[in-house]
Amino acid sequence: MSKLPAALDRTDRRILALLQQDGRITNLKLAEAVHLSPTATLERVRRLTAENYIIGYRARLNPQKLGVGMLVFVEILLDRTTHNILEQFQAAIKDQPEVMECHLVAGGFDYLIKLRAADMADYRELAGKVLWKLPGVREARTYAVMEEVKNSADLYLGV
Repeated sequence: MSKLPAALDRTDRRILALLQQDGRITNLKLAEAVHLSPTATLERVRRLTAENYIIGYRARLNPQKLGVGMLVFVEILLDRTTHNILEQFQAAIKDQPEVMECHLVAGGFDYLIKLRAADMADYRELAGKVLWKLPGVREARTYAVMEEVKNSADLYLGV
C-alpha cells in the first residue's frame, strides 16, 4: 500500500474519495458527509485544488453507446530508443484522438497504448493508417479485450 502525503488528513482524504465517486456532489452534501460546515468544506476543496490534489472534473461516457465499445491494448516496440526517436513518437501519439493512454514502460517493449475502436475492422484500419506509421515503430502487438472485469480511474485513498 502506498503512503499518502502527511499534508492530507483523514478529512481531506475523505473529501477526495467522495469527489472521486461523484464530482457533481453539492458542497452541502459533501460537508454533511465529512461532518464540516459548508464554508470549511469549500475552503478545503479550494486548497486541494490549488495544491493540485484535484486536477479536474469529467463526465464518464459510455463507450458502447458512443460506438467505440472495443477496448484494445497495444505494445509498441521501437527500432531504437534514442532521445530523438522517443520525442518524435511521443509528439505523434499525442495527436491521435483514438489513443486514450500511452505509457513509456520498462521491460520487453517500449510503450503500452490503450485505445478504443468500434470493432476489429475499425481497429485494423486505425492500426494500418496510424499505429504502424508512427515514428520509429518496429513492432506492434495487439491485445483485444474480451471482457472488462474492472475499469476504474479512482485512486485508493485509504478511507
